[in-house]
Amino acid sequence: MAERSRPFTRIAAPIRSLAQRFTFLGLIVASLALILLGKVDVAAVERARVEVTDAVAPILDALSRPLDAIDNAVVEARALLDLRQENARLRATNERLLQWQAAAHKLEAENRSLKGLLNFHAPAEMSYISARVIADAGGTYAHSLLLNAGTLDGTRKGQAVVTGDGLAGRVQEVGRRSARVLLVTDLNSRIPILIEPSRTRAVLAGSNSKRPRLVHLPLGAVVAEGDRIVTSGHAGAFPAGLPVGVVASVGEGGIEIQPFVDRARLEYVRILDFGLDGIIVRQRRDGAGGDIDRAAANRP
Repeated sequence: MAERSRPFTRIAAPIRSLAQRFTFLGLIVASLALILLGKVDVAAVERARVEVTDAVAPILDALSRPLDAIDNAVVEARALLDLRQENARLRATNERLLQWQAAAHKLEAENRSLKGLLNFHAPAEMSYISARVIADAGGTYAHSLLLNAGTLDGTRKGQAVVTGDGLAGRVQEVGRRSARVLLVTDLNSRIPILIEPSRTRAVLAGSNSKRPRLVHLPLGAVVAEGDRIVTSGHAGAFPAGLPVGVVASVGEGGIEIQPFVDRARLEYVRILDFGLDGIIVRQRRDGAGGDIDRAAANRP
């Protein structure tokens, strides 16, 4: 049997070798022939292409369906996995919220009890005026803004001006239809503040730069970068708890604060009215028709 197959093998081997050598050349010749045919009879080539496409389209469609099914299955599996993970996160968040809710109810009850013991009277409700920044009246040596709200709208000198981010400054001058705001970064700005983590009191002093500084810190005060700064409410100038900024740097040059409010992005603000008289009392001069300022320490 092996002897009979040897002659066939000796004949087939040269033929296979010639076919392998001339296959590439044959493909090139066929391509050139198709190109020439396409130049000579464009309509015939287009019809042939359409016929081949129509014949192959069902096969391609049949082959693509399993792939589409696999892709859809993978997408659905990923979606189910994402939903499962999201469900687990929501469950954990819900548990934490329930714990905080229980703690809040407990603190609310304790707060009512302590208020009853102290005969505590709640402060007046806060009101506010929304205003638009119409001009940046500041510069290198002054940081202030002009608002389109004045005494006709209920604006008064000394009121706090805030945005959704935090405290921007205070009303320095008031006209009938406009008001000037002294920003917390201005050199003349002085705001009593509280360093939240340590409950340390200090004064935020503007420096005509982007970062005001802390002054009048008590001896031994510990301040770290990232500490949150809020108004302390002392002297009656501002209500307590208004967010101001965070400690940006602590060094030999002092403690710099990064305000929450960016002066360059101020468009709309709120002027808060907490019913506070502040440390300045305005009185009408007798017979002079003007206003004078008197320190609150001299009030009767």
